[in-house]
Amino acid sequence: WVRNGMDALHHARSEAYDLIVLDIGLPHLDGWSVLERIREKRQTPVLFLTARDRVEDRVRGLELGADD
Repeated sequence: WVRNGMDALHHARSEAYDLIVLDIGLPHLDGWSVLERIREKRQTPVLFLTARDRVEDRVRGLELGADD
């Protein structure tokens, strides 16, 4: 569990995870950017969480490589 996007990216790139649960609204580096950078190196499954209920957010996450 981390509190910001920079830490999330660091952990996602340096550790092997079976699944990453990622919030869109992370401080310092948003979830979209974290996912894009994760996908440069790894194909770990990623699930997005958000308090927003917008179809556009779901579509964008899937287009960037989120699994759900």
